[in-house]
Amino acid sequence: MTKIQYPIDTLRHSTSHLMAGAILELFPKAKFGVGPAIENGFYYDVDIGRAITPDDLKNLQKKMKHLKHKNLTYERDEISIDTAIKLFKALNQPYKVELLNDIKKYGSTEIDARESGLAKLGSDNVSIYKLGGFTDLCRGPHVSSTRDIGVYKLLKIAGAYWRGNEKNKMLQRIYGVAYSKQSELDTFLKLQVEIEKRDHRKLGKELDLFSFHDVSPGAPFIHHKGMILFKELERYWREIHEKAGYKETSTPIMVKDSVFSQSGHLQHYRENMFGLKVEKEQYFLKPMNCPESTFIYRAHMRSYKDLPLRLSEIGRLHRNELSGVLGGMFRVRQITMDDAHIYATPDQLQTEISSVLKLIKLFYALFKFKPTFYLATKPDDAMGEIKLWQKAEKSLHYALKKNNIDYELNPKDGAFYGPKIDVHIKDALSRDWQLATIQLDFQMPERFDLKYIDNKGRKQRPIMIHRAIFGSFERFIGILIEHYAGIFPVWLSPTQVYITPVGSAHETPAKKITQELENNNVRVWLDTLNETIPYKVRKAEKQKIPYILVIGDKEAKRRTLNVRMRGAKVERMGRKKFIDTILDEIENKK
Repeated sequence: MTKIQYPIDTLRHSTSHLMAGAILELFPKAKFGVGPAIENGFYYDVDIGRAITPDDLKNLQKKMKHLKHKNLTYERDEISIDTAIKLFKALNQPYKVELLNDIKKYGSTEIDARESGLAKLGSDNVSIYKLGGFTDLCRGPHVSSTRDIGVYKLLKIAGAYWRGNEKNKMLQRIYGVAYSKQSELDTFLKLQVEIEKRDHRKLGKELDLFSFHDVSPGAPFIHHKGMILFKELERYWREIHEKAGYKETSTPIMVKDSVFSQSGHLQHYRENMFGLKVEKEQYFLKPMNCPESTFIYRAHMRSYKDLPLRLSEIGRLHRNELSGVLGGMFRVRQITMDDAHIYATPDQLQTEISSVLKLIKLFYALFKFKPTFYLATKPDDAMGEIKLWQKAEKSLHYALKKNNIDYELNPKDGAFYGPKIDVHIKDALSRDWQLATIQLDFQMPERFDLKYIDNKGRKQRPIMIHRAIFGSFERFIGILIEHYAGIFPVWLSPTQVYITPVGSAHETPAKKITQELENNNVRVWLDTLNETIPYKVRKAEKQKIPYILVIGDKEAKRRTLNVRMRGAKVERMGRKKFIDTILDEIENKK
């Protein structure tokens, strides 16, 4: 008999039910939240009355294997919501009862289908699935029996607030991975080992780049070496933006609520904003730079001769992310945004979008990132007239075609004020990251009554382009740390040269070469501590410093250096050649 080839998400969701069945056998009083399929695997949120341990995971894996070999079938049934409520009350599953009550009250469209896996059937029915002794509220589909499940492995335990709300109880989320073939699972597990080695939180601590502290959750404390990364990226960012005709600006971090009401953020983004009262007035820490940018635009009456006006800003933003989703530098509450807003006439639109696309390609080429492009269209929660949306989407589509860029459609994923082009890259481990964005906005110029005088003396509305090249500095630095495994290019390395004398007699020549390099703006660490040379070399290698110079008798007497290059053998090199080499690498960002 030919084995049925199930979609991978079906296999993964079915495996989450198998895990839930194993949990129930080991912990009969377990209460279940939700258990969807996710990228590479699945998870289930559960409350067993105590903390789940690594030993519990081993036992769960064994129990899953036992249940799989029993060839249990996935049995689907369709029942009324009221019957389902009675059923799950009897099973002592309060979280399922809560979801059912919400479906009964609001309808399934109000429930996050990805999280709950629910679908209301007809007017008052829902579907349930049974697997052995485990019954779940689920829309399916599933495999026929546990015999059809592929290969899997339980990975880790994490905390997760019920329904993502920190006011609710913290459940335990058990993650697993599942594939059709053992070779696919093996590849994934090998990749996980490499990802763990490159974890930016671990390397950030080891390389003394940043730290996180409970006094300000979701906001990194950037150390001196980490600030070097920020400053080097800022320096290059400013260099390419100035050449591209951008004018750098800065806007207030705290703004009255009337601004965000006018922009639409209070109606569409309020839950992500930090509010505060000042002298009985309501203010917000800005989550976006765009509303403030409009005030700079309308500080003067603009002429068509002033446009395009390209206003850039490295702005500090604050977004009220739930504590449960914060993750190192990838998801933070305090964000340093690579931002700009372009105000243009309709006939300038295509040229400006093309210029931004070129800027994105230029920036990404520096890191050898190959971009892929997505056109995100009008979301359900959108403001403005449909005609303006259609016009904006058509303009972005035309710009991509005009620049011979292949792209994929991402329906309903635009910003609430306009469609956008999202740009993705893959890092050294082939992981996908969404970075750059180009957003076309006809709404905000209307809401803030932005105008310019055209060549016939008439007042017209400019078009506003929101764009970021790499998004936030924090997230991009986290990506770079993992992409390079902390082994940064020389121009970006916090310390570029490590110098140590063999003994006290060699300190003077070591200081001379240090001074010579520092005079050329090379970042040097001169280490004169009384430690062995092998220990010092290992110390520098752990800090992933590009060049290590050991100054001994030969180096003191001659104009040559003993250069240990990162990832290469020791090479003897003339002092001038070494300085020219490193300066060339820094200047040309090799």
